[in-house]
Amino acid sequence: MSEKPLPDAVVEEYWRTYLIEGENESERRQRQLFKFLPGNPRCKNCYAPFQGAGSIVTRSFFGKLPSKLNPQLCNVCEKLAREHQGGAEIELSLLFADVRGSTTIAESMNPTEYSQLINRFYSTSTEIMVHTDALIDKIIGDQVAGMYVPGIAGQDHPRRAIEAAKKILEDTGHKSSEEPWIQLGVGVHTGTAFVGSLGSEQGTTDITVLGDAANIAARLSTNAGVGEILVSDAAYSSAGLDLGDLEQRELQLKGKSEPFMVWVIPG
Repeated sequence: MSEKPLPDAVVEEYWRTYLIEGENESERRQRQLFKFLPGNPRCKNCYAPFQGAGSIVTRSFFGKLPSKLNPQLCNVCEKLAREHQGGAEIELSLLFADVRGSTTIAESMNPTEYSQLINRFYSTSTEIMVHTDALIDKIIGDQVAGMYVPGIAGQDHPRRAIEAAKKILEDTGHKSSEEPWIQLGVGVHTGTAFVGSLGSEQGTTDITVLGDAANIAARLSTNAGVGEILVSDAAYSSAGLDLGDLEQRELQLKGKSEPFMVWVIPG
């Protein structure tokens, strides 16, 4: 017999507490430990590594294994997400990093070389997001996205998202005198979105973000030039950073009737 689902109001309060106030002390200590353990890939929620030396610790002492339903979540986080399907609208910051010219790159390499390059991009980007306390939203195709929620990244989540974006460009070679080993454009936006657990007909469950804020962040990354970070005015103002005399650019984003102003941080 299937368990009776929790009332919507209870589920919403669960997610709102988790996303805004954060985990309990035990969960917080776990997450802080896991993010410093070596190994990739990881659980996108708690950072438990699934491979490498770190996975021995998380598997032996915490029972953390890749979920059989969603390999991006560990078995514990997937179970919690499945039991609490739903979510809450919160203010958060979003970071999208997008590979430039991926089709051309793929044509110039054999499939194995291309997969190794993209995996290196995934590992580099997600490690930076993990160490800046983001939830990893998506790792698909040639794009990686992270969610900086107050309960985990802190109230200064806009600043942390911008600093993570700068670090991603630095570690992919965009601040070097030589060509970067992979060309990226990055977008950062702060806004209100729905964050929570969604299920599919196949029984899989995922933790993700939905709404206009996510669409804006994704479109900023695709509009960014190679080595650029496009930061929305909402994110830049909330971050409280003084990054000097930055260029402002007016964009016409798909689906937006009004021009959208961004700050441009060059790589």
